[in-house]
Amino acid sequence: QVQLVESGGGVVQAGKSLRLSCTASGFIFSINPMNWYRQAPERERELVATITGDDTSNYSGSVKGRFTISRDNAKNTVYLQMDNLKPEDTAIYYCNTCPWGLKDYWGQGTQVTVSS
Repeated sequence: QVQLVESGGGVVQAGKSLRLSCTASGFIFSINPMNWYRQAPERERELVATITGDDTSNYSGSVKGRFTISRDNAKNTVYLQMDNLKPEDTAIYYCNTCPWGLKDYWGQGTQVTVSS
């Protein structure tokens, strides 16, 4: 079965960096797009970044220029490098995929807290 396991969250001061990781199993990782979402308290879950199987990436306007999504197909892992973090980046971050467009799968989430 499909499994997504995130790691790398934590508490940091504004302006600092964090790198999130998501290790996947149960599907052909290399050809499927991978996504990072986040959900702040009392807000809807929002798409942060996407990377396709051929390494094309896209970002939400709020993180573009500060966050970088990447993938290592040999390790079945997708990363989210977050630089120049801001308090408004505080949220639970989720890894997501929808292999062959059939069903959405989510990781358990990892908390990121940015203090001012």
